[in-house]
Amino acid sequence: MLTTRYLFLTRHGEAGPDGRLTEAGRRQAVLLGRRLRDVPVTSIHHGPLPRAAQTAHLVAGQLPGVPLHVEKAAGDFVPYTPKREELPETSGDLLLAFTRQFPPADEELAADAERRFSGPVPGNEPRYEVLVTHNFLAGWLIRAAQDAPPWRWLTLTHANAGLTVIRYSPGRPAALLTYNDLSHLPAELRWTGFPPDFYVP
Repeated sequence: MLTTRYLFLTRHGEAGPDGRLTEAGRRQAVLLGRRLRDVPVTSIHHGPLPRAAQTAHLVAGQLPGVPLHVEKAAGDFVPYTPKREELPETSGDLLLAFTRQFPPADEELAADAERRFSGPVPGNEPRYEVLVTHNFLAGWLIRAAQDAPPWRWLTLTHANAGLTVIRYSPGRPAALLTYNDLSHLPAELRWTGFPPDFYVP
């Protein structure tokens, strides 16, 4: 029997050049954990890099008794590199240039992430899972939930400690309930991780 999974998807807190959380990033993670206190969280999953692991541990500090799981499939990687003909005529060259800055896509790991973190789950009670990951995988999972073309992950930017909630129910399309919600953060901690021209007051 399958039941509903609620995925609480977030990008790690703000990190410095050393890959570890800044003071602002640590505050973001604690406030995110406090935001989730009223959710019956069953597990927290995170990528292996320090910025994701630190964020997950600080979130878990606000949710006593919730187990933590480190997952390679929650890491920082390019999930898919499109071909030029898949992309819009007006912006395709720009998007391809962006992907060339990074190592080749790991499509196998991206597929594993979809299997691991999306879709209904076995059981009788709804499952509430937190996934602390990185911008690229957050975009990939959100695009998959919307049945958007694979290249669309390139157009989704997630703020540090922003909260996206996706519901996966048996026999129903995935539902994007909340996208990149920053209401748990004070103004000075919002919008970090975004390009400056994405900021909306």
